[in-house]
Amino acid sequence: MVRLWSDARVGRTILAAAILWTTVLGSACRSGLFGKVYEYEEDLYLSLDGSADLIVNASIPALVALRGLELSVDPRGFVDRTKIRAAYESPVTEVTRVSRPWRRSGRRFVQIRLKVRDVRRLSEAGPFAWSTYSLAQKADQIVFTQAVTTSELRRGTLRNVGWTGGELVAFRVHAPSRIVWHNARDLDTNETLDVERGNILGWEQHLADRLDGQPVAIEVRMDDQSILYRTLWLFAGAFGSAVLVIGGLIWLAMRKGAREAAASPGPLR
Repeated sequence: MVRLWSDARVGRTILAAAILWTTVLGSACRSGLFGKVYEYEEDLYLSLDGSADLIVNASIPALVALRGLELSVDPRGFVDRTKIRAAYESPVTEVTRVSRPWRRSGRRFVQIRLKVRDVRRLSEAGPFAWSTYSLAQKADQIVFTQAVTTSELRRGTLRNVGWTGGELVAFRVHAPSRIVWHNARDLDTNETLDVERGNILGWEQHLADRLDGQPVAIEVRMDDQSILYRTLWLFAGAFGSAVLVIGGLIWLAMRKGAREAAASPGPLR
């Protein structure tokens, strides 16, 4: 009887701890305790030849208000992923995936993954027409710029989706080579940002400012050789040096052996 009572008490303790952890975790996720949350974000994985992979994470209302997509902002409505795919397909972009929607803050979000043939032509795709892009060689550097201008200014969705205007929008660049200079600044302090692990830089803006079309100027200067290219050359150089050292040691050992053999007396007769 005592054993059963003890087991029940342990079970209740574990259950209470699980409920508490779930509550804390849910609250943390809603408040962004584990990192910032964004209403709209673009992640550009750039290559030095101008090709790129691009990931867009955005709420459905953001796609409607900022990019003019004809979608239902009703959180209980149907999310037409075929329509989203069609909006992002173009002669310069290939959509590889439109995710199933997920929910946050009463709004539904989707992720769109694309391959970009030439980032310099990306503005020819409708959802990215608010930006102009350039990628050019200057001396021994590659300079990437992106100028984000006006949105579609469809403010009507603000009344029904719970926006405050303080939500965050982000444009991130994943650089393929060592970053020499950039103009990314912290949204709150206006201090120059450090390059994140993985060679990542981000430019942030409040949603209200993005709706107003306040510009975002992005510039990154980087080495004209990729990190992978430099790494392979360093590896090849280190390997070659190791081979030379080993070869030299073998040659010295053989030479020493030959001298000792020549100096040793011949066999007794």
